[in-house]
Amino acid sequence: MTVIVDYGVGNLFSLASSLKKIGEPSVVSSEKRVIEGADRVILPGVGAFGDAMKKLEDSGLKDVIIEAASKGVPLLGICLGMQLLFERSFEYGEHKGLGLLKGEVRPIVTDPSLKIPHMGWNSLKLKGGHPLFSRIKDGTYVYFVHSYHAVNCGESVIAETEYGIPVTAAAASANVMGCQFHPEKSGDAGLDILRAFVTMKEGDL
Repeated sequence: MTVIVDYGVGNLFSLASSLKKIGEPSVVSSEKRVIEGADRVILPGVGAFGDAMKKLEDSGLKDVIIEAASKGVPLLGICLGMQLLFERSFEYGEHKGLGLLKGEVRPIVTDPSLKIPHMGWNSLKLKGGHPLFSRIKDGTYVYFVHSYHAVNCGESVIAETEYGIPVTAAAASANVMGCQFHPEKSGDAGLDILRAFVTMKEGDL
């Protein structure tokens, strides 16, 4: 079963609906024991990095997520949830992240003619043949909504997109994965990415 972490930040309904559509049993939960028993964990998120980290810390879920990752449980961060996987963010000050991926989160600085936030459909440039993308092709379009992106994380980048500059679209290290885009808002391609994720098991990666 896949557990979607509910810490008060994120579009949980559409994500749960997408998992239901692909036939994956899932539950939205903020309970430690439920997350600890998950086969896979999804960390969603929208909003500000510092506020989200505070909610994870105040709820005690920060340590639960780190422990799950350390045991080899497949963990997928989405949008802000991906950004939280990194070491730190410079969104409205400097904030420590979960530290599960090396790198940091900074504002997108690109061509002034391009609007921030980066919002809309962009193609993926896949790197390294990660199993998360085993069901899609290079150049597949997915849906983004963000103003910040991961940098100094080259070793973990598994997909980029172009928005005046190369932007980290996805990153991974062993069983810890993140998508800056929203699979649950990315049509059939997004469902195929979720299908690939829910086939992963502890110890596979």
